[in-house]
Amino acid sequence: MRRTVIAGVDLHRHLAVLRTELSVPGAFAPDVEAEAARTATTWARDGRIDATDLALVTLDPAGSRDLDQAFLLERAEGGFVFHYAIADVASFVPAGGPIDIEAHRRGETFYLPDGRVPLHPTVLSEGAASLLPGVERPAVLWRVGLDAGAEVRSVHVQRAVVRSRAQLDYDAVERTAPEVYTLLAEFGRLRQEQERARGAVSLPVPEQQVVADGSGWRLAYRAPLPVEDWNAQLSLLTGMCAARLMLDHGVGLLRTMPPPDAATVASLRRSAVALGVAWPEGAAYADVIRRLDANQPANAAVLRLAAVLFRGAGYVAFDGSLPAMQTHSALASPYAHATAPLRRLADRYVSECCLAVAAGVAVPDWVRTALPSLPQQMADADRRAHQVDRAVVDLAEALVLQPRVGAVFAGVVVESGERGGEVQLREPAVRARVEGAPLPLGAEVEVRLVSVDVEKRRVVFAAAT
Repeated sequence: MRRTVIAGVDLHRHLAVLRTELSVPGAFAPDVEAEAARTATTWARDGRIDATDLALVTLDPAGSRDLDQAFLLERAEGGFVFHYAIADVASFVPAGGPIDIEAHRRGETFYLPDGRVPLHPTVLSEGAASLLPGVERPAVLWRVGLDAGAEVRSVHVQRAVVRSRAQLDYDAVERTAPEVYTLLAEFGRLRQEQERARGAVSLPVPEQQVVADGSGWRLAYRAPLPVEDWNAQLSLLTGMCAARLMLDHGVGLLRTMPPPDAATVASLRRSAVALGVAWPEGAAYADVIRRLDANQPANAAVLRLAAVLFRGAGYVAFDGSLPAMQTHSALASPYAHATAPLRRLADRYVSECCLAVAAGVAVPDWVRTALPSLPQQMADADRRAHQVDRAVVDLAEALVLQPRVGAVFAGVVVESGERGGEVQLREPAVRARVEGAPLPLGAEVEVRLVSVDVEKRRVVFAAAT
């Protein structure tokens, strides 16, 4: 991880301005907190199986408190059995009540360096509904049987009572739980092979992050650890099972993305070839992107440009007739957001649809009534979350660069246009807009910092001459 520390900066003051400007939700209203305090102690055990004997564990970033999922992977004759417990948020959120209304207004949890803005009151999201270790919790429990190649053979889902055995984190799991790590690695790699066989693809582009770092703040490019992708395979698998279950019964909420059109792919191929990146005639874009190393300048430029292939993701609700769009093109499969109900509104509704159709009963009226409005509500929440994320990074970049106006920096051109382009700097961890004449895509260049406006979160670079 490449990092730059912003020491001695009162980032809180700037973040407070940002929160106001972007209408980031604040504290919960008293009636929301009051209902959460009441429901935190009144969830019902009736109608649940007792699954407290399962040796479930959670795996998240260190220090996490809003734990949506706990899992157990087991070897079975001819393959695997995968148990996945998802926080049963509906057991704490009465339909139409204050928590529910506020959750629909927020849509999802927002993450800022000085703390998250949760979807639900913390007495639930970090307490009674969170799958914390050593305590009994209500859960939506998936049981998926798979063959030796990790292909799905059976799916069951029902309400349960569970008790997580341990809270593991990505950085330490190999050392603290080697048996969990080893089986997860094997299973995750098998699921990655399934991805490749389907033609699924993801963009391996390092993520810009701003996080608290002692007395300062850290701006960094961070590439996920392999164990994070293996863990993500568990969630993706469950989301695909949920989508299939809902499609088979004609009611639910999908996460979809259209495939890129031929002209867009052809344009990307021309850029790749111009940069010297091999793209054999007739090769699928997924195969080309999958092998690119983001640490190589030309590859980094292609990966940045490839983001155009991943546009148009959204939600599709259906009840009765099936939707025309059913597939998430990056996953090459139908898919649903199902595994993060503490942090994302849509997932609570997906769980309720799956529980009902698996039990052979009608989907609750409160779910059916809400389904048509959820795609727009989630689109609004996603848009605001992306605005917040981008604004936080822009702010950190401006604060890092403010003392260095006039300095020259080395970087790689990852976007190019008639009026300049975008350069990924080597140090600090900044992606910068460069104004002026077109830049050579994929080239290593030097740029000069022309100006910084912290209040507007804007930096201006020009090619160094």
